[in-house]
Amino acid sequence: MKSPIHPPNLRALLNDIKPERVLDIMQQRVGPTPDGEYFHWDKLRHRNPPEGYRLEEWWAGTKFARMALYRPLPFKDKAMHSFQYGLPDLVLQLLHRVDRDASSRIQATEQIANSQTRDTYIISSLIEEAITSSQLEGASTTRRVAKEMLREGRKPRTHSEHMIVNNYRAMQFIREYAHETMTPGLIRELHGILVEHTLDDATQAGVLRRETDDIRVIDVRDGTTMHIPPNATQLAERLDALCSFANGKQSELFIHPVIRAIILHFMLAYDHPFMDGNGRTARALFYWSLLNQGYWLAEYISISRILRSAPSEYARAYLYTETDDGDVTYFIIHQLHVMCRALDDLVKYLSAKAREVREIEETIRSTPFLQDGLNHRQIALLGHALRHPNATYRIQGHRQSHNITYETARTDLTSLFDLGLLTQERVSRTFVFRAPSDLLAQIKTLGRRQTGRGPACRPSRAPKSPT
Repeated sequence: MKSPIHPPNLRALLNDIKPERVLDIMQQRVGPTPDGEYFHWDKLRHRNPPEGYRLEEWWAGTKFARMALYRPLPFKDKAMHSFQYGLPDLVLQLLHRVDRDASSRIQATEQIANSQTRDTYIISSLIEEAITSSQLEGASTTRRVAKEMLREGRKPRTHSEHMIVNNYRAMQFIREYAHETMTPGLIRELHGILVEHTLDDATQAGVLRRETDDIRVIDVRDGTTMHIPPNATQLAERLDALCSFANGKQSELFIHPVIRAIILHFMLAYDHPFMDGNGRTARALFYWSLLNQGYWLAEYISISRILRSAPSEYARAYLYTETDDGDVTYFIIHQLHVMCRALDDLVKYLSAKAREVREIEETIRSTPFLQDGLNHRQIALLGHALRHPNATYRIQGHRQSHNITYETARTDLTSLFDLGLLTQERVSRTFVFRAPSDLLAQIKTLGRRQTGRGPACRPSRAPKSPT
């Protein structure tokens, strides 16, 4: 990826502009977001300035407007200049969208409000984030294979599969420690989970890089160096400052919880404290911060899926900050857009799932024999099976999908087998359940049967699944 053009030096610009013209530019109040966007110079230079302005004057006016909004952050870049961010209207609008959607559109969603189905959707979200966060870092495997591996608890066989399993375990770790104080030790433990069995040198897991380590962020497509992190001698101090900020211990002005989480994401990746796995650790820390500050919605969204659709924009948001006076507003706006898209996608997903459940329930409702006999997990499985003829299901996978005990999962599947809605076959030491291609016809047939005999109307059963 081509590195963005550095903005003109503001001090040099002011020396080239007559003092009375500088005063005129400031009085004209050029806004911080031309055409409603927080443009970096790399993009602004390709646009037409307002009438009466040269391009450089337009940039100077824009910078004046932004500087008036800057708030300092307790972090410094490699040159020991402070990072900062602003709150233009664009940021406030996006924050409002996040808060609104989380508190109304999603909180009121039936599947999340219902304690019986909530775990199912949390598990699905954790799986999605684990897969796409790993793919963003180079993992190569299909989503179908990855989902089957996670749901069934199969041991990973490849480097990519280890990355995905590690990400899934890290997300579970974050849920467990969501209300704990963040410490450097906790970050190192999180990193150790994320890189287990994926490093050439296993002793580097959870260990800060050393001064002799040549670490830089490279564009794999052309070998361009995009970022050189701070010197390793600063890492312990910088990690302490990061944790202090994460725990809200500074005496700073109020920082919106979502902005705090985004800044943690940015700073961990900027500092690059580990030899590998920094991006995954940064995104995991973002999720921890949201959960720690009461944003339970973080359990249901996957930002990595959105980031993976436009990885160059993700990288560019870092570079814009680094090349323009440590202005983290670029990265904040990018991440807020990502969160809004993730929330929109979640609403669509939940709406589609609600329609599917209603359709399945209508089918079952027309079958008195099944109406009162199936739970929401079995209904969800039948819905999947109706859309995927000949799909296979295992007890372990069903257990993982719904966060239930092995025995409950076994009962769910064997009951459906008893009703003739699943077939069963032995594969190795376990039983595999399969959805018949004529499942809908089987459901309708049950509706026409005499119900007095119950499940016993099935002539015989295969032996019990091994425990």
